[in-house]
Amino acid sequence: MAAEWIVSDFNILGGKPCIKGTRLSVQFVLELLASGASQEDVRVAYPHLEAEGIAAAIQYAAKSLKNEIVWDVKLSA
Repeated sequence: MAAEWIVSDFNILGGKPCIKGTRLSVQFVLELLASGASQEDVRVAYPHLEAEGIAAAIQYAAKSLKNEIVWDVKLSA
C-alpha cells in the first residue's frame, strides 16, 4: 500500500518521501500526528490529503524502522 502512495522526487522537497499528489512529507504528517492531531484533524487542515495517504505514511515509517539495528557501542576516552 505505501509503495503506491509514497513518492520521492528530487524536485519536490529535495527528494524527501512525500504523499503522492501533495507536497506533504511523510515526516511532516507523522509530526502532526505525534503532536496530538488526529487523522481527521490533519485531513481537515489539508483537505487534499486522503485517508489512504495518511495510512501509507504511517506504514512507510513502520517499514523503514522494521530492520533498524541498534548497536551498543562503548567508547573510552
